[in-house]
Amino acid sequence: MSAMTLESGLAAMGLDLPPEVRAKLLAFAALLAKWNKVYNLTSIRDAGQMLTHHLLDSLAVLPQLAGIERLADVGSGGGLPGIPLAIATQGRAPALAITSIETVNKKASFQQQAKIELGLANFDVLNERVENVRPDALFDAIISRAFSELADFVGLTQHLLRPGGRFLAMKGVYPHDEIARLPADFRVVEAVPLTVPGLGAERHLIIVEKS
Repeated sequence: MSAMTLESGLAAMGLDLPPEVRAKLLAFAALLAKWNKVYNLTSIRDAGQMLTHHLLDSLAVLPQLAGIERLADVGSGGGLPGIPLAIATQGRAPALAITSIETVNKKASFQQQAKIELGLANFDVLNERVENVRPDALFDAIISRAFSELADFVGLTQHLLRPGGRFLAMKGVYPHDEIARLPADFRVVEAVPLTVPGLGAERHLIIVEKS
């Protein structure tokens, strides 16, 4: 996986990240590929696909995180999108603290190792079922990439969200049916089309609030 490929992808997305951040993103991808051989963290094995489907796909939501200081990433598996977002926002003002909530022990263990190896002071991992988590402080937003359908996502995680906070669901094609099944007290406030270079598939960020 070449730095040039990452650079061209970030440039196409309009993301200007410093060299040390780009280097750390590539280090994370290498770590994910290494652990994946033993722990089966992702079905993607190809280095190029790991770049587009994991790194760039995760970073596509970065512009939507302005003003958020506490973010929960639910069911992130190999740390996606949480770890790439934590890498990209290190040193940001206001700071962005990301807490990954992952049920599967081996996946949480990988994320903890990535936190240590990559020096991610703004990233924490909870190896716990999301419905059992009782945080010291509620989150400004909760994100999920492949956790569940929308109704389950908001139902299982609403106790973690501060009043006025937002649910950020990363989806493929616009999920008309899932939106129709949202409980009556939740509403979609925005659906942001995401462009991921090299992915060749529709992506949307569905932003939901409790009314």
